[in-house]
Amino acid sequence: MSEPQFVDPAVSRRKFDREVAEFRSQADEYGRRGWFLTDAEFPHALVILATAKTQPISILTGVRFDYTNYDAAPPSVRLVHPLTREAYKWSEVPTQLPRRTETPDAERVAQALAQGVSQVQLAAQPLLQAHGEGDIPFLCIAGVREYHDHPAHSGDHWELHRTSGAGRLVRLVQIISKYGLETIHGFEVQIVPQIRFRIGVPPE
Repeated sequence: MSEPQFVDPAVSRRKFDREVAEFRSQADEYGRRGWFLTDAEFPHALVILATAKTQPISILTGVRFDYTNYDAAPPSVRLVHPLTREAYKWSEVPTQLPRRTETPDAERVAQALAQGVSQVQLAAQPLLQAHGEGDIPFLCIAGVREYHDHPAHSGDHWELHRTSGAGRLVRLVQIISKYGLETIHGFEVQIVPQIRFRIGVPPE
């Protein structure tokens, strides 16, 4: 549900239309990346993200944008089920958008190679945040309404980012794609064996 519109709707609509036009101007290129703008009716837009690197291609998630009061206020961003359009709860999200939080230094890499380890495990911080399994997660970056409304970010005001393009539709899709789509290179199949009784015909 959108917040009440306190900005002149014509102003917000014009800026929303600009965001949509920017995306559509590169729609072919974005389609090759797996980004599809399927709905765009002020103040909402829906982008469907598909895994371009997998065979078969798979839909990862939908992303719903709410540009009510833009750009006096930043857009709301939610990961949603691509068919029902319902916002995912934390326990349901197909990706938490993990972001690497450190860079391996030369010493760590050397130690790993000496131990026969080909890859260095790095800490990852999810860009999606939520307090509980049943909560609806939010994208924890500047330029997103839920981020700036959160008490923990009270010192990082939207006004500090407003003129930088932090709330642009393309910019936000790029970030979600980088930490969601571009980290997926294939499928992993897990087979869990189960032991069951073999039931036969009882003897006469």
